[in-house]
Amino acid sequence: MVSIVILTKNEEKDLPAALTAIAWCNDVHVLDSGSTDATLDIARENNAKISSNAFESFGQQRNYALDHLDIENDWILFLDADEVVTKEFKTAIFEAMETAREEIAGFYCCWKMMLDGKWLKRCDNFPKWQFRLLRKGRARFTDFGHGQKEDKVDGEIEYIREPYLHFGFSKGWTYWIERHNRYSSQEAIARTIAIPPFKNVLSRNTSIRNPALKSWLSKLPGWPFLRFFQAYIVNMGFMEGIPGFIYCANMSYYEFLIQIKIREQKRIPN
Repeated sequence: MVSIVILTKNEEKDLPAALTAIAWCNDVHVLDSGSTDATLDIARENNAKISSNAFESFGQQRNYALDHLDIENDWILFLDADEVVTKEFKTAIFEAMETAREEIAGFYCCWKMMLDGKWLKRCDNFPKWQFRLLRKGRARFTDFGHGQKEDKVDGEIEYIREPYLHFGFSKGWTYWIERHNRYSSQEAIARTIAIPPFKNVLSRNTSIRNPALKSWLSKLPGWPFLRFFQAYIVNMGFMEGIPGFIYCANMSYYEFLIQIKIREQKRIPN
């Protein structure tokens, strides 16, 4: 009923858990972008179908999968290697697919951000939504910042409220900081060049509202501190202990990097 596509590059640490959790799926694809570790061996051991494509962006890579992979089923679920499908999430997506009206093109999904075995529900402003489950041929992806969002949707998008697990810190803080330094450059460009109209901040559609919020909040003096204050104090992230503090502090730092890179972008001559 559903095919699953996992994007990989050097994911030997996270991929085993991701694949074990979806052993029930009859059509699992690993789309790799140049792994030099044991990622592909792990994929073969778990009977995943392996393809390769040079990575340009998340949106481009997901569209490559839609265009070039031999996907067997009518529904496609996109996962990252550090994401794990729970039994409850599996049940929820099957119920959603089985009852979906013909006009439904896909579903937004959400995650539980996990750090040191704790769900950072308050610190991570749960739920956050991404377009991950789609009916074949009914939608594509486009880049926004370091990530992607839905594009060219033929129909409506609904929500699956049961989350999957996201282990975004599994490779350690050095890796996370290096990666988010790169991401902050991409976010700075997106928030400088493609600023959505302010009215989008009031949209009910999170895919429209969130990019607008990011762009406009980045203009506020002291926004990195406000980001920390909102998540740690207002949302009571302090109740999530040391992992909550570490997460909020690093997300504040990430927003600081974006702000100073936005300033840098504005100084670059056209």
